[in-house]
Amino acid sequence: MEDRFNEATPQRPKDGHLLDAPMIIMDLLSLVKQIKEEQPWNNSDRNAMTIFKTNGMCIVLVALHAGAEMKTHTASGIISVQVLDGQITFSTKQQSVELGNGQMLALHEDIPHSVLAEKETTFLLTIAKYFQQ
Repeated sequence: MEDRFNEATPQRPKDGHLLDAPMIIMDLLSLVKQIKEEQPWNNSDRNAMTIFKTNGMCIVLVALHAGAEMKTHTASGIISVQVLDGQITFSTKQQSVELGNGQMLALHEDIPHSVLAEKETTFLLTIAKYFQQ
């Protein structure tokens, strides 16, 4: 397996963190600090960073300001949402749930959903795609 790195962007000019390798260690506290020090966090209602990406799975660290909303959308894979700090309301057409520190949910693919930050929140979004043979 060839190690893959994230390429630097104007948002993260000094980035180049490892995205895919046989083992990835992620310092979530440092990554949360980093995305909250970046310009998009100061200039908008959110910031996010992909911290792992390989065939079939992607993990994204998301930070939302209080009141920020991720409008209704779908994901092309099964997702999990794990709140690290804060509180969100996660809604589908069938139900809405509040998630706080240390709580997590899983949702099957292609189900429309939205996320509303009740207070400043950080969470991990994992997207898993499986392939049937």
